[in-house]
Amino acid sequence: MKFLAITLIAHTPDLVTGVRKPTTERLREVVDNAVLAEELGFDGFGVGERHERPFISSSPPVVLSHIAARTSTIRLFTAVTTLSLLDPVRAYEDYATLDHLSGGRLELMIGKGNGAAQAKLFHVTAEDQWDRNREAYELFRRLWREDRVTWSGRFRPSLTDAETWPRPLQQPIRIWHGSATSKESVDLAARWGDPLFSANVTNPIEPYAELADHYRERWAHYGHDPKDVLIGAGSAGYYATKRSQDAVDTYRPIFEARLATFRRYGVEPVFHSIEDAIERSSILVGSPEQIIDKVHRYHERFGHEVMHIQADGDGLTTRQHRASLELFQSDIAPVLRREIPSRPFPAAPAGR
Repeated sequence: MKFLAITLIAHTPDLVTGVRKPTTERLREVVDNAVLAEELGFDGFGVGERHERPFISSSPPVVLSHIAARTSTIRLFTAVTTLSLLDPVRAYEDYATLDHLSGGRLELMIGKGNGAAQAKLFHVTAEDQWDRNREAYELFRRLWREDRVTWSGRFRPSLTDAETWPRPLQQPIRIWHGSATSKESVDLAARWGDPLFSANVTNPIEPYAELADHYRERWAHYGHDPKDVLIGAGSAGYYATKRSQDAVDTYRPIFEARLATFRRYGVEPVFHSIEDAIERSSILVGSPEQIIDKVHRYHERFGHEVMHIQADGDGLTTRQHRASLELFQSDIAPVLRREIPSRPFPAAPAGR
């Protein structure tokens, strides 16, 4: 199994202290966390894309470019690139440039995105968001692979023998499809023979597992070899200590503060206590042995080879956060890497 650390760059008050860091400090913290993730041995680091409060992740190519300059080996993920909101030509230009600056360490994860405010900002509607996502992806895919593109669609001006520069370093690039609840993303991934990354954050396992099953069904429907299926899955939070009860006791006030935040925004939580979340959600809180067992149970249902955990401290002190990530890499990751085989990530290509 391979492991990513991912952030959506939420810019909110600390769940325990109530203090919100300045924007500059929060963005620098993201870059520092990526450097730490490489130092500790994570396989990838992902930056989400949101265009509404409380997130400040509206420009992942810029953030990932800075991370690329501070790191040398870790793969850099978008999580997700919201193609339903973007001009695919401009998105191509940004990410082809980042592909070179990162030395071919870029991995794209695309999706329609969530959030009514950001959809309104870009004049995207519930009726057209999936069509926009599909159309943008299919054009983006062609732009990456073809030196000249002639194309027409509904949501941007047509192209006639168009060239886009720079040409990318990786040819082709692997593109994951992020999926939370919708079969549209799953079907698009299966149609093109692309890997799927299940959010696996908000709900119990079953809705996500059903989408993974649907992905496999559609994969076969489109004529792809079942052995080539590749699935990643997320987690709803992470904190580990040697003793399980220590982890639960430390994380409890963080979890309860999160519940209070949900309710303040009018969102009724799915899991009503830390014990309920540990039992029924994908949250990984406890001892290394408990977390290893839980990942195995989820793997039995998903068959995933890649997993993400939260890159941010999320209410933990800096010391607690680092110690927990160190414990993940010393006591958890080696066991899961050994017991759940995964295919290698693409090797960074030589410059051209």
